[in-house]
Amino acid sequence: MARRYDRELADNYLRHTTVGDPPLDPVMEELAGLPTQDLHRFIKAGIDEEEDVMRSAPSALRDFFDNLEDPPWFEYESFRAGMRAFHMNTTNMLVAFVTGVLIEGFATMIAKSFATTGRVLNRSTARRRLMQNNRHLLELFFPGGLRRDGDGWKLSMRLRFVHAKVRHLLANSNEWNTEAWGLPLSAAHLGFAITVFSMRLMQHSVAVGATFNQEEKDSIIRIWRYAGHVMGVPESILFTDEAHAREIFKIALMCEPEPDHDSATMANALVEAIPLTAGIEDPDEQRDVKALAYRLSRSLIGNRLADQLRFPKTNTFGVLLLYRLKQRLQKLLKSKQSIRSENFTQMLEISVYDEVGLGGMSYRMPDHVQSSKSSPY
Repeated sequence: MARRYDRELADNYLRHTTVGDPPLDPVMEELAGLPTQDLHRFIKAGIDEEEDVMRSAPSALRDFFDNLEDPPWFEYESFRAGMRAFHMNTTNMLVAFVTGVLIEGFATMIAKSFATTGRVLNRSTARRRLMQNNRHLLELFFPGGLRRDGDGWKLSMRLRFVHAKVRHLLANSNEWNTEAWGLPLSAAHLGFAITVFSMRLMQHSVAVGATFNQEEKDSIIRIWRYAGHVMGVPESILFTDEAHAREIFKIALMCEPEPDHDSATMANALVEAIPLTAGIEDPDEQRDVKALAYRLSRSLIGNRLADQLRFPKTNTFGVLLLYRLKQRLQKLLKSKQSIRSENFTQMLEISVYDEVGLGGMSYRMPDHVQSSKSSPY
């Protein structure tokens, strides 16, 4: 079906399921024997531009950082409208991110790598995963975040190294069937994920009450396109604009197998973790928040996918309309400055900032294919 829809796009997607991160994967292979503590120290030095430390780093890692460059289409000023839009619509974008974007991402073979490593299998680990995602989202849209010395850039590059390390661990284990599943965390899946984080994030955000003009939409797309570049998504599978992102999203869903048990486990663990992430401890309130999250998610992703992910059966009639009306009423009662301030404070409260004190960042990498046996990262 995918090739009948667009043969070239389908073949390109399938080809990228056997591609990882061509510049970084050979480097991680060469560094496989490096003591864990040294690996962390050198990765940190490369990302933080600590030249004194990098002088003693392996040449392959030095060359990787020396060869990093921005693409010809990079224009930082084009990010400003998207950043402003994010801080005016943070609550709605966050709801869309958690109940729509992340759920759709796990409806593909992306879930297989998480399930195999045990990265997200219970409410506690899923909570931390959500908080890490929230932090990344906040830093990407923070003014200056995608500058070379910004935390959005650094977190994106850190994720690139984590993906490469997990890919190396899985590919060299007995727990991954490369012939059947392709490469773990392949370029195809990361290219798909970026389309969900950008194009689908905007669609779901509007559905729950966000408002964007065309300049803001274009800017949000550019922010995520550049974030995808920093995270190592090859240009050959990285969208160029919103229309291209929609086409990649469509073809990926046609190429991907139906969601399985791993997808259902991941998706439900994320929903179960939402009250904990928000700091809600009262059991009755937790139950109400989860019920709302399931209703919103089913409304956003559709009944067919929700059923495949084994979400509770629930009536979604009018759910999105009522939620939008509530959000608009709250906006009418507040000033723009108050909304931005409250949104920023909310994001700080539900993001991971505990690694090296407030605002710190950990550059630790996984050192075992099973998350439960790996050092914390």
